[in-house]
Amino acid sequence: MSDTHGPILVTGGTGSFGSTMVRRLLKTEVDEIRIFSRDEAKQDAMRRQLSDSRVRFYVGDVRDPRSVEDAVHGVRHIFHAAALKQVPSCEFFPQQAVATNVNGSDNVIRAAERAGVRSVVCLSTDKAVYPVNAMGISKAMMEKVAQAHARSWTESGTTVSVTRYGNVMYSRGSVIPVFVQQLREGKPLTITDPEMTRFLMSLDDSVDLVQYAFDHASPGDIFVRKAPASTLKDLARAVASLFGNDDPEVRVIGTRHGEKLYESLLGREERQRATDRGDYYQVPLDARGLEYELFYDEGDSTLPDEDYHSHNTERLDVEGVKRLLLQLPELRQELVRAGRLPEAEA
Repeated sequence: MSDTHGPILVTGGTGSFGSTMVRRLLKTEVDEIRIFSRDEAKQDAMRRQLSDSRVRFYVGDVRDPRSVEDAVHGVRHIFHAAALKQVPSCEFFPQQAVATNVNGSDNVIRAAERAGVRSVVCLSTDKAVYPVNAMGISKAMMEKVAQAHARSWTESGTTVSVTRYGNVMYSRGSVIPVFVQQLREGKPLTITDPEMTRFLMSLDDSVDLVQYAFDHASPGDIFVRKAPASTLKDLARAVASLFGNDDPEVRVIGTRHGEKLYESLLGREERQRATDRGDYYQVPLDARGLEYELFYDEGDSTLPDEDYHSHNTERLDVEGVKRLLLQLPELRQELVRAGRLPEAEA
């Protein structure tokens, strides 16, 4: 990050992404980091773990505009990670997904505009592309809220952008810790569909993406990090193999509410406008107004054949997944506990 002067706010700062982002920021010359979340127990644990005077904690909820305004006052940059993220829970309680992911994000953006914040980076998900579940729909609406700000506040000093990424390995609620627990207890590995594919990213990859957006965003931009994918079958076999089981028992339980066979990071329409930035795609804001006739142009309107999804990205085999998994500090620690890795390599 090129600019770490002035207070930085991380909403959802006690979550998997938020805590990784905070630890990364603390390695810089950051002046102050504000952690905003509603879980006081996690805040207390994080306070004791970090023990750093640059970190301040704010108890609040993005659904509550007053608590957001209190945390945003005087802030220079915001990383907005607070969200409901679990697909099944959002399917059963969609109004809660809207309240947090859509209305809560709107509260953060409006508070940032009023407080003169320089930049807001909002975290989204591959499930927002052609969404079929409540979580994805709510995140897609969050993206629209961010882009609507860019269209409506063209003279604003606040740059609002979006990052979109796939499954973050070993984040809270992800499947890899479930596999590890099942292996530890000698149970079959439960998978929804053996041929289901998912993008695979580390927490560090997700932080890199957000920092790239922070440094390069124009208002309304969407940023995507290119990522490999694997089938759930190969992911399960890779985890088991690292723990010394090359032929694990697998039980197929069927897809859960709202799940797709594969996920997309860029829609076809977005791919047409996207700029390839090496490790990233940058999708600029469609800044047209409602007077579409002013923008009519005869030309090549051919769309790409496909969206960018987990079925057509780089596909990792079992050995490739194992190499990727070994980059995860959390998994290496589990392997040390299981006697599969020397403690010096944790």
